[in-house]
Amino acid sequence: MQAHWEAGDWSRDKRRARFLVLAVAALASVGAAAAQEPTSPGDEACETLPSEIHIIKEEFDELGRLQRTCNGEVAVNKCEGACSSQVQPSVITPTGFLKECYCCRESFLRERVITLTNCFDPDGGRLRGGDTETMNVKLREPAECRCFKCGEFSR
Repeated sequence: MQAHWEAGDWSRDKRRARFLVLAVAALASVGAAAAQEPTSPGDEACETLPSEIHIIKEEFDELGRLQRTCNGEVAVNKCEGACSSQVQPSVITPTGFLKECYCCRESFLRERVITLTNCFDPDGGRLRGGDTETMNVKLREPAECRCFKCGEFSR
């Protein structure tokens, strides 16, 4: 028995074979990616680092008039670094790409009370003595940082 091929058949079969190879390759890469950890520790550099910020806090009376302004430099922690992310072709997702994005952010927040010692009256005069000389302010800072899938919240 002899096979008879027309030029149109060869072209159509060649396109089908090419599509099949691409689909198998895409599925293999999706399967390989699913078997891997989303972020490998060697690719991450998410750290909890010390930093310094300038805080200004104003205090008002019941009528909304400024009573005093306090400020100061405060040492706080921050999250900084890079996390492993990837985008790869996918025949499964509607967009044609599988995106796995990770962000460096706080995994635990610590609440602290800090004392501002540079306080001034509404005219700019330095306040000395009594309860108005300092002001306590609550703030929350990162105690630990790590890579999270983007869009997920740790709180």
